[in-house]
Amino acid sequence: MTAMAERALQSPQMSVEEFERIAAFAAKETDDAVRLEFINGRIGVKKVADGDHNSVVVWLNKRCMRARPDLDVYQGQGLRVEKYREGRAIPDAVVVPEDYFAGHGEWADPSGVLLVLEVTSFDSDTDTDKRDRKEKPIAYGAAGIPFYLLIDRDARTANLYSDPVPEVGYGNCRTVPFGDTLALPEPLGVELDTEKLKQYVD
Repeated sequence: MTAMAERALQSPQMSVEEFERIAAFAAKETDDAVRLEFINGRIGVKKVADGDHNSVVVWLNKRCMRARPDLDVYQGQGLRVEKYREGRAIPDAVVVPEDYFAGHGEWADPSGVLLVLEVTSFDSDTDTDKRDRKEKPIAYGAAGIPFYLLIDRDARTANLYSDPVPEVGYGNCRTVPFGDTLALPEPLGVELDTEKLKQYVD
């Protein structure tokens, strides 16, 4: 790839203010059927979740509520992520201390977020692969979010990214196959039995 082509890929498509106007318009005009994100200076579409995808979010919510009723699990909450907060992401779920998002707007500051969850979609969209497996670990880690949990339904694995490094991403990633137990360390202190996730991959 030439240096010029590489610069073109890295240069933002638009300002974050322009993105927010477009995202608000898309959500309003489609009754929230289309949600947009702005990662690494590029606009992307957040796909409509299927039933199994949403069941993974419910699975995490139940386990967090049983172990830590002082935590809240949100769906659809936008976050300001990436260096200098020039990115906008809508994780599949966000785990925060109780009432953390009270008073926040559509795009919240991620400084109090404990964990973000993404669940891969079943499709041939290489953009989904790139965003969930490559770009989002960098964006969430660079924003200082302690943990990124990626439920990879294609690989049938649960991947816990930890030890965020400012402006870089995460220093560690622990991967377990569905069926194994995955510990979410403090400040979460939750053990996840991933056996049930096997039901949400077909």
